[in-house]
Amino acid sequence: LTILVAILAYVSSREMRRPRDLTQDQYLAELYVGNVDSQGFRGQNLVEGQLKNGERFSVRFAGLRERESGLQELKAVRAYQPIQANDLLAAVESGAYEPQLARVVTTYEEHVQAGETEEAPKLTTTERNDHLLVRVAALSASAWTASSGRGDARFPLPERSGTMWLRLDPRDVGDLPGLLGALTAKGAKVETHALDISATKGSSWEDTSNMLSSVLLVFGPWLLILAVFLIFMRQMRNQGAAGGVMSFGRSRAQLYNKESHTNTTFSDVAGAEEAKDEVREVVEFLKNPGRFTRIGGRIPRGILLVGPPGCGKTLLAKAIAGEAEVPFYSISGSDFVEMFVGVGASRVRDLFKQARENSPCIIFLDEIDAVGRRRGSGMGGGHDEREQTLNAILVEMDGFGTDEGIIVLAATNRPDVLDPALLRPGRFDREVTIDLPDVQGRAEIFKVHLKKVKYDDSVDVQTLARSTPGYSGADLAATVNEAAIMAALQKGEVILMEHLEEARDKVRYGRQKKSRKFEEEDRKITAYHEAGHAVVATQIPETDPPHKVTIVPRGRALGSTMVLPEKESYHMQRRRLIGQLAVLFGGRVSEALFCGDISAGASDDIRRATELARAMVTELGMSDRIGPVNYAERQGSDFLGTELLSGKWHSEVTAREIDEEVRQLLTDAYQRAEQIVLTNRDQIEILTSALLKYETITGEEITRILRGASIADLRPAAPTAEAKVAADTAGRRRTPAARGEIQGDLPGEPGLSPA
Repeated sequence: LTILVAILAYVSSREMRRPRDLTQDQYLAELYVGNVDSQGFRGQNLVEGQLKNGERFSVRFAGLRERESGLQELKAVRAYQPIQANDLLAAVESGAYEPQLARVVTTYEEHVQAGETEEAPKLTTTERNDHLLVRVAALSASAWTASSGRGDARFPLPERSGTMWLRLDPRDVGDLPGLLGALTAKGAKVETHALDISATKGSSWEDTSNMLSSVLLVFGPWLLILAVFLIFMRQMRNQGAAGGVMSFGRSRAQLYNKESHTNTTFSDVAGAEEAKDEVREVVEFLKNPGRFTRIGGRIPRGILLVGPPGCGKTLLAKAIAGEAEVPFYSISGSDFVEMFVGVGASRVRDLFKQARENSPCIIFLDEIDAVGRRRGSGMGGGHDEREQTLNAILVEMDGFGTDEGIIVLAATNRPDVLDPALLRPGRFDREVTIDLPDVQGRAEIFKVHLKKVKYDDSVDVQTLARSTPGYSGADLAATVNEAAIMAALQKGEVILMEHLEEARDKVRYGRQKKSRKFEEEDRKITAYHEAGHAVVATQIPETDPPHKVTIVPRGRALGSTMVLPEKESYHMQRRRLIGQLAVLFGGRVSEALFCGDISAGASDDIRRATELARAMVTELGMSDRIGPVNYAERQGSDFLGTELLSGKWHSEVTAREIDEEVRQLLTDAYQRAEQIVLTNRDQIEILTSALLKYETITGEEITRILRGASIADLRPAAPTAEAKVAADTAGRRRTPAARGEIQGDLPGEPGLSPA
């Protein structure tokens, strides 16, 4: 306490002067002539700052919000170069300056002088000063020297040609009309401002400042100590309640309303029309509740948004916040639980208290699975902090004293772990599922994001939508953003289709690793592997055809075969899955037959094929021997209490039969792939040669190869520089009619057509 008193006494003993109060005209005069060093806008009509002489000021400025941008523009002038009138005229006449704007600031100031005697009247005089500020486009010193031939100048010149501000001393502005006439003759515009900077009357601060300083010096430290002591005692009494020590129990929800709404609306959400219709009903109810209550309807208390990561749950909530004309509280589930016991439940109570005070309103709980997991399960006890937070949420949503007018919106990608009491009607009445977008939804999402960038007319949204199955809305947004970055790095003005295709592959598979050097033997193994995948995929009608095959490494893969679905598929039939198994083994079979050995490159193919075959047998009931019985291993976590300590659902004999059936499916698929590869050896050889030459080939080129096209005819070579010169020379020597006769082949490049 002694140290605190000493510090406060030292602070209070310093001269604490109030900023100088300026009138609007005084402030504008200082601002126009560049005497304001810094300024800040406080509230709706207060400006505070500091002059260049170190003096602080404050001014009440009417209509500040409308004039704020103009005042900031005046302050943005970095410096005024002093200049004399004769030098200004000489610079304008010589062409070094091109005047753009002449600003005349005329200031009037009254001075009152007392008479020689008390009976004599006071003398009032008015002082006038004309400040001339000129904005010119000035040549640099080097440019002016080069144009004029002289190496010196009486007037200031910048280092580089550009715009600069000049200021004439008021005492030098004698013939103001003549100066303005000379400037306007050169194209300058004229602004005039008349300001009365007379001193304000009735200010008694200077008379009372010393008295206030003395009072603060004596009583200030003790008043501060008493205030700190009272606040500390109040916090100690409320330590366990909301608003406790350091306000740990206060809600951290972010509030959005009409003034601070988000810039996202329903028009920014695409690919989830049904989900938009569900939540649009909430917004409609809040805007027009009488429409529903007139017939006894009640809006759901809670809506749970469920879907995989990146499908647009949080984006949809932001759109609701942008559309709703009521308070919108947004908070994450992880913001409830902290290191102190009881903080989570306290924050829940404080959040709903704020919501009731601003009812009707919406509360958005993002990632609710952080606090809404099933209670009394797993290896933990029932009195942990998370469960107490969940209990508080349950009571506030539908407890004994629950109020109407609060709608809770929550999002999660793990609905299976939520507590059943949280999902029952009366709390979360609706569960809105937001799936990954279909082909039409992906096209709409692409259109939404392409509105924000510049793209070429060659961009085909439908092709992009068809080539991105399984992409979420976040993946599609990242694809457009990556394409924009690529176009900018290549110094392009617009995004091309090739940028979007490369960005699509980069988002899913990773960046191309063109700098990695491979031995020719490694390239050949990768080429045979990918050619095997591609050929098997083309020979099985139930599978999708390959869209692109490449041996350029991406991510952890040395090569990849990308397929393009011909249509949106919602059912996975048995023959289609069996065909996919054969396609997965096409790479391994091709390596074994053409390279004389096998490599570890098929490890991921084998893993995916095994998982798919086991799912067909144990989950999908696609095995005649096992039958339509679910023998899948239990899912979930021990800490969630799901199927804890439960044993196998089948005997060892059944497990052996499952293993045998899985092995049989994989063996049949391998043999089918082997038969296709043996039958199409020539096509695989040609396709491998094309991959070794071009590294990446498209689905159309694969089709041409399988129909008998040679590698030489696959991609016409670009004309050489010598051929272009010869063609241009021949074109100039012939008439237009004769030039039309040689459109077939170019010299030195037989078979090459301009088409």
